Amino acid sequence: MTSTPLAAAALDDPFAAAGPIRRLEDNVGRVLRGKPEVIRLAVVSLVAGGHVLIEDVPGVGKTSLAHALARSLGLSFQRIQFTSDLLPSDILGVSIFNQKSQQFEFVPGPIFANVVLADEINRATPKTQSALLEAMSEGHVTVERKRFVLPQPFLVIATQNPLEHQGTFPLPESQLDRFLMSLQIGYPPLDDERDLLLSGGVQAILEELPAVFDRHDLAALQQAAQSVTVSPKLASYLLDLAEATRRGSDFLLGVSTRGVQGLYRAVQALALCEGRRFAVPDDVQRLAVPVLAHRVVLRHGAGGGADATRAALERVVASRPVPL
Repeated sequence: MTSTPLAAAALDDPFAAAGPIRRLEDNVGRVLRGKPEVIRLAVVSLVAGGHVLIEDVPGVGKTSLAHALARSLGLSFQRIQFTSDLLPSDILGVSIFNQKSQQFEFVPGPIFANVVLADEINRATPKTQSALLEAMSEGHVTVERKRFVLPQPFLVIATQNPLEHQGTFPLPESQLDRFLMSLQIGYPPLDDERDLLLSGGVQAILEELPAVFDRHDLAALQQAAQSVTVSPKLASYLLDLAEATRRGSDFLLGVSTRGVQGLYRAVQALALCEGRRFAVPDDVQRLAVPVLAHRVVLRHGAGGGADATRAALERVVASRPVPL
């Protein structure tokens, strides 16, 4: 495995992190063709220590993105196919009685991995969806009154079908708020899709995809991101955007405090990925929609669906004065 030593360099010089991050993104880009912005945002979320929700049609690369990130980072990967009959124990694990030892032994579920793909998460019942809440927010799970720490780093990439499909259960606001970003992949450009066809498909590329980082490199990047400077004026700008959603006539539910904190961390991570020691207003404007769109609810009559929500947030960003 090829490892990029970032532990000291990223902390001393953020520009030292930009090159390795670009190599990571290029490696993932071998699988997810023609989507550099989606890959950048997924990497930003990873560096910020957050989880990602992807809402899109089947077959555009949601699973491939999760798998490529895990392989590129040398991390363990598990896929959980959410269905209406999936139980919380199918995710967390169960205690089984061992006849030899005469004791109950905990058998970990698929949640015990570094990268977990929660595929079609809105096809499971709310009870099963809620099994992820503790894991996503605290990094551990509780089974039969015992706490089990999850492996670190821990990233959930969840996919969601459009809500108008039959057999789905909309995620509650408390669950949505645990995701740092909500993304859409979309169809690839025709030239990239042609190259993918001629190369033999995604699976062949995934099997040969090398690791370009390791868990220590990622931990160093996450630590370095926390040292990126966000000026008081820029912090006030973040709060101004959040307050505009809380008081805006289009919004029934505005951005939570957790949402503001998530945007703050994402802005720091994006600045690091761009090779800067400091965040700028452009970082906030670039991240406002992917970080905040799934955290707000529009009033009846203000439009419906994800597109209307993103448009409402774009209007908020355009209407607020930018700090100089």
